This record gives sequence, structure tokens and C-alpha cells, in this order.
Amino acid sequence: MVVSYISTRQGSRGGTAPISFEEVMLAGLARDGGLYVPSVWPTFTTAEIAAMRGLSYVDLAARVMQPFIGDAYAPDVFRRLLAEAYAAFDSPDVVPLKKLGEGNLHLLELFHGPTLAFKDVALQLLPRLLDAKLTARRGHAVIVGATSGDTGPAAIEGVQGRDSLDIFMLYPRGRTSDIQRRQMTTVQAANVHVVEVEGTFDDCQDLAKACFNDLPFRDRWSMTAVNSINFARILAQIVYYFRAALQLGGPARPVSFCVPTGNFGNVYAGYAARAMGLPIERLLIASNSNDILTRFLASGEQRITGVEPTWSPSMDIQVSSNFERLLYDLYDRDGAALAGALASFRRDGSMRVSAAQLATARQIFSGGRAGDQETLAAMADALRDTGEILDPHTAVGYAVARRPENRSEVPMVLLGTAHPAKFPEAVRRAIGRAAPTPARLQGIEQRPERFERIANDYAALKDLIDRRMTARVGG
Repeated sequence: MVVSYISTRQGSRGGTAPISFEEVMLAGLARDGGLYVPSVWPTFTTAEIAAMRGLSYVDLAARVMQPFIGDAYAPDVFRRLLAEAYAAFDSPDVVPLKKLGEGNLHLLELFHGPTLAFKDVALQLLPRLLDAKLTARRGHAVIVGATSGDTGPAAIEGVQGRDSLDIFMLYPRGRTSDIQRRQMTTVQAANVHVVEVEGTFDDCQDLAKACFNDLPFRDRWSMTAVNSINFARILAQIVYYFRAALQLGGPARPVSFCVPTGNFGNVYAGYAARAMGLPIERLLIASNSNDILTRFLASGEQRITGVEPTWSPSMDIQVSSNFERLLYDLYDRDGAALAGALASFRRDGSMRVSAAQLATARQIFSGGRAGDQETLAAMADALRDTGEILDPHTAVGYAVARRPENRSEVPMVLLGTAHPAKFPEAVRRAIGRAAPTPARLQGIEQRPERFERIANDYAALKDLIDRRMTARVGG
């Protein structure tokens, strides 16, 4: 089957006509403010999944992603773009899997790409997919995105120097690690525009969404997104769930995953893999002190509180964009009802689902929270017990996954989200020394930075984009 897409703000049996993968990828966010999801999930049989065992990562990605992209790319072109994207990784396995100490816990290392974070898995591919389409059309697009630390460097790495794309990446001042910031601000390519915002990641995310909801402005510059609001991001991340499960005996036996997450995109990719037929028993959400997702699973209520800065800054998020995609299914794909609930959430700062909806979510998801002290202790324990130096985000997951209530006979895969060298202060505080510096980061402290600072103000951002793009391509 070939998948078509609908917005989470429309019903599955009404509204606008479903659209293609190419349209979804180029649009990013739906024009009604919703997020695109497949109208129907493509599924694989147990035999079809078993037949994927032993494929290279590129061939596995092509197989898993093909139903979603349809005829958007010729098969040989799509495979070439995949091969180019993953050639930039420093592991031949792309996402190597290793046992983590005793028991059934395993670590899936997702940080072997050029910016040393899991975002590279999707963001070394998505800009290539966009560039191929825009170049064929002789078109140009402006990417507007927000980052809590890792999306920005990965997206910039994929976009820099491409004539068909400009990127405006917003990050919250003082709320990323210094290395994460420098991975963005030291890039000198003319098509890269780094914007420091006086606010939180949620503020940056709201500013980016405001650009997409301002339809004349959006159309003026042909805007698209590389944040996980773009379903193409989610699609590329589904692949590594298949990869890990196959290596651990799937589909003959189930596998569980522990996912450190703030914006719900990484764990939603696991939800998608499960919907496609992968035997995932449980998806364990690991939250830091900004634990809106964990609190939801405990109570059925989403309630916004203040964002607390932590040692795991990429998860310092209160409004998880991708959670809307799960809510759409919990609301039985009733887009109007969901839109009303989300409007109340934005107005009142809270929303509650029914007992039945919560029970449905709990069939798949569970959650746990680890504060800063527990996170640092988990980093020290991981080094002592397994020999691994974990970054603070992965350590949040390690702290949650090893709790007695989360242990079972089913293998648990902990997603390793970033290289520890990106967070030297947290690592030093936890284990008394920094992690070894990879070659990709050597000398980054000495490189000149280039960025523009703005207030948390949409008019200021809009003016900046207008000025920069008029100078770049005319207007």
C-alpha cells in the first residue's frame, strides 16, 4: 500500500482530501495548524519483518520507509540519498547496539552522526530529500525551526551550503550546552541563520509555529520545517526501532524500549513502529524534572508548569509538540474534538483525557522521572557498572530503566541520544572528568560565533526573516 496523510485537526472520515508524502515533507505543518499523520498505518507481516534481518541499515531504511513515500522518489534515487546520508556516520552499523551491564538492558547508540546526536539519523536525510525535490523544481524553501539543543546542529549540518534551502534555527538563550550552541553559531555558511531567543524552548517552538500559522508570510518564503512536526523526521526514526528489535530476536520475541524524551517525537517513532507490526511490548518514557509526559501517564492530565533548567537541557520542555499525534488516536481521530481540547490546553494550561483514553495510552506507554541528582548518580553508576560514559539525557533513561518495576524478561533497549562529550560540565560533575573529545568537536571553542539575538517576539522574528531573505533572494 501507499500511504496518504491527513491533519490531526481533521477527522479521518471528513475534511480536506489526504495528501502525498511529498506535499507533507514540503509543508511541514498542516495549514490548519495540525500535524500530519498517515491516514492508515502500513503494516508488515511477521514473515516480512523476519525477512528484513541481515539487511544493511540503508536497505532496511529503504524497505521500512517505502510504503510512506510512495512514488515521490525513484527507488534508485531514494536509496542513493539514504546511502549519502548514512555515509556521514562513523560506525558501519550506523546505530550500533551493545549490551549494557548485566540483565536484559541494551544501549542503542544513536550518536554516531556528524553532530553526535540522534537527530542526525533523520536530519542527514531530510535536507537531502528536500534538496532533491526543490532542485528538480528549480525552487527554494526557507526552513524555520526551534531547537532545545540537538535538532539545530543536526539540521544546520544537513542544510549548510545547499542553494535550494535557507534555515533559520531558534534556540533559547542560556538553555543549551555551550557545545550545542557552538555547533550552530560557528557555522559560517550564508544560508544558515542562527537566532538566539530570550526565552525557553517552548517560546522558540511557539515562534516557529507562528510563522507557519501566518499563511501569507509562510507562502511568501515557501516555508517548511525540519523539527519533528515534519512527519518525514518521524519516518526516518522508525527505522532504528526495527533495527534494534531484529538484532534482539524480533519478530519472534517482543522488545521494549526506554526513550529519554521531551518533545515526544523519538518515542512516537516507536509507537509508529508498533503500529506497523513490530512486536514492541512497552515504550517507557523517561523524563527529567520537566515531566509533563510522565505526569500525564500517572494522572491523565496535561498541565503546564514552569520550565526548570536541568543538566539534560534538550528535554527541558513542557509543551510536547508530537504528543498531539498520539492524542489524535486517543480521540479516535476526531480532529474537531482534539482541536477544541488543545485550544483549552493553550488557554488554561491544562487538559484531561477520559479514563478510557488514559487506559488506552497505558497499554503501550509507561513513564518515569529522574531529577538532576538522580541523573548524575546514574551517570556515575553506569561508568562503574558497565564502563560506559553516558550523556545526561541517556542517563535519565538509564535511571528509569533500571528501577525494579521496569525490569522484565523482555529485552529493554535504552536509546542513547547523544555523545557525552557534548555535555562536558554534566559529565565532569558526575564522574569527575570529561568524556574524551571526538575529532568532530576538537577546536570548536576557538571558532568564531555568528548569531542574532531577538526578544521572544513574533514581530521581531518576522522582521529578521524578511530582512535576511530579501537580501538573499529578493522579495
